[in-house]
Amino acid sequence: MQLGWLNTFVTVYRVGSFTKAAQKLGLSQPAVTQQIKNLEKNLGKPLFERLPQGAAPTAAAESLVREIQGPVDALGAVVDRHFGRPTEKRPVFLGGPADLVSTRVLPAVSDLIRNGFQLRISFGLADELLDALVAGHLDLVLSTIRPRLRGITATALVDEEFVLLGSPELGEQLSRERLAETGPAALEEFPIVAYAESLPIIRRYWISVFGVRPTAVPAVVVPDLRGALSAVKSSAGISVLPTYLCADELASGEVVPLLEPEVPPINTFYLAVRDGTLAQPHLALLHGQLLMKAQVWV
Repeated sequence: MQLGWLNTFVTVYRVGSFTKAAQKLGLSQPAVTQQIKNLEKNLGKPLFERLPQGAAPTAAAESLVREIQGPVDALGAVVDRHFGRPTEKRPVFLGGPADLVSTRVLPAVSDLIRNGFQLRISFGLADELLDALVAGHLDLVLSTIRPRLRGITATALVDEEFVLLGSPELGEQLSRERLAETGPAALEEFPIVAYAESLPIIRRYWISVFGVRPTAVPAVVVPDLRGALSAVKSSAGISVLPTYLCADELASGEVVPLLEPEVPPINTFYLAVRDGTLAQPHLALLHGQLLMKAQVWV
């Protein structure tokens, strides 16, 4: 298997056409077709369904691209830096939840920034950010929901696991036996700390674990999960948070899980872009970097 085949595969996947990929790569269309055939033969699986108006990725292609496009883009960036190929200098406009961007995304792209990459960040709820993406105000969105919008392509980034949390003091007040018997009714005496008025994370947890929607009105609404964690640590109330955000506090005992279901609820983050925009080198570089670095997030 040759590295060039993988680069060609990623390009065909992004532009959705063998002809457009050939133009972008400076190759003939037969050369692109042959490289994809070689890769498919090597893997033993078809990667694209040939269509009259382009090429549609198979399930095998969807699985493969998630693993390799980050490293392929990173290698391309190294070549660009060391051999002086010009890259676009305009900022990339990224939207996502404040907590994930602050704790995971910025550290993951710090090396790009040191090498001249420009980034402009907006925080907000997924629906609002996706509307901004469609309108052209954002280039890339980290979405907690899978977008199903015309003209938008989404790639699964990482799964987050949720845990129902309280401070040790509140944990001592909770009857685990009553919680097991009555479910969320045992939690009614505790204030709820939520990310949004609609309780998106808490609602997902309640439905997954208890089989019902939450009915409580939140005592605190803070659109940054780090703020919710701070409130929980100080015994202001209970909340549902992703484990990546509170791993240190769980390990130190500053917060405790109030329930440990056999199958913890999870949620998938998606990287969403407008169709065709990954042909832009600077955006493809950021997209690939996040896919690569997210593989070691917890």
